Amino acid sequence: MRLLTEPVQRLKLLLPLAAVLAAAVFGVTELAYQGSTTALASLASRGVARQAINTVLRRLLDAETAQRGYLLTGRSEYLGPGQEATADIAEALAKLERHYGDQPRLLGTVHELRKRVDEKQSELSATLRMYNDGQNQNWRELLMTDIGREKMEAVRVATEVLMTAEDQNVQAERAGIYRTLSLSRASVHLLAALSLLALVFYVRKIAALERARQLHANELQAERDELETQVQHRTSELTELARHLQTAREDERSHLARELHDELGALLTAAKLDVARLKRAIGPPTPEQDQRLKHLNSSIDQGISLKRRIIEDLRPSTLSNLGLVAALEIQAREFGARANLAVRTRLVPVALEEPAQMTVYRVVQESFTNIAKYAGACEVQLSLHGEAGRVHLAVQDNGCGFDSTRIAPRTHGLSGMRFRVEAAGGQLSVVSAPGRGTLIEAWLPAQPLLNYS
Repeated sequence: MRLLTEPVQRLKLLLPLAAVLAAAVFGVTELAYQGSTTALASLASRGVARQAINTVLRRLLDAETAQRGYLLTGRSEYLGPGQEATADIAEALAKLERHYGDQPRLLGTVHELRKRVDEKQSELSATLRMYNDGQNQNWRELLMTDIGREKMEAVRVATEVLMTAEDQNVQAERAGIYRTLSLSRASVHLLAALSLLALVFYVRKIAALERARQLHANELQAERDELETQVQHRTSELTELARHLQTAREDERSHLARELHDELGALLTAAKLDVARLKRAIGPPTPEQDQRLKHLNSSIDQGISLKRRIIEDLRPSTLSNLGLVAALEIQAREFGARANLAVRTRLVPVALEEPAQMTVYRVVQESFTNIAKYAGACEVQLSLHGEAGRVHLAVQDNGCGFDSTRIAPRTHGLSGMRFRVEAAGGQLSVVSAPGRGTLIEAWLPAQPLLNYS
């Protein structure tokens, strides 16, 4: 663990330094970006101002040209462009006033430009008014004077002042953009160099960390293998113990069945014989005596029947005497009669040794018990046959079913069936869903029996 911790501690010490350098480069880059965007926005605004200045000069010339065309031809269509030029000039001057609102000196130049434009427009309007009033001599004299040229020259001077100021501002802002780009370029180069250096250092540290991690993983794997070996050993011991307990339980059941058959059977048989002797000894019995003798004889018969059922549950004699198929048929018939439901069987003789036959019998017995307690079914299907070197057992009902993916830990019946089948080298499957019944399947390895027919 020490080998794994030292590289991690070194990396932790370098993280604050890397964070500071990254923050510094980020700050410089962000400042460069903000400066560039501000300068570009200002350049765009100056482009709008330059366009507005050109619009004032150009549209004023258009108005003057329209006036000259009207004076020469007398055609009113020449006045339309002049009126449009007046609206464009007013809009352009408003843009210039907004643009230079925070620059008092240039704003004064804009006001001077507006004054000169108004004077030029007044001169153009006066000439047109004289023409329309028929004062031909007056408008010709006004046109021949230098007043119009002087007004136009004053407009050009004002626009040149504004254009010169814009050119100077554009140059200054371009120089600022170049400085910002140079600073950003230097910061990017520095960041690239630092990143390369950090990458080299990081690769070295990662290699050391990987070596330490691999050593630690090897140690963990060795411990895991040791634990796995111990678990397998303990599991093998527990499995063998459980198998021994199961065998011992079956042996104890067989012993108890024999004791019940011999001792209790002898007692019940003797009692039945005593009742017969007593009946002969007392002669013709009274009605009350006859009733009591019949009741005693019926109780002894019920005891004999109970003894037989208990013995069959402990150690089915039909399995030993008649074979697996006959034992399953009798079990299915008796279960159907007790539970009052239909049991359909499809049983084929299979090759199984005696312990495996007992496993199949117990699995069917436990399945029938669960169906009677919980399923609420009206039909059960039982099948047994061999396939591909294995014996397949299936018990299916059409009852209420349950969620087979959420089997409670307390369901010892299903766990007991699974263990029995797995202890015999087989597999058990439980498939069920609410409202769709339950299917229990078991596959056991077939064992060829001697003299099997």
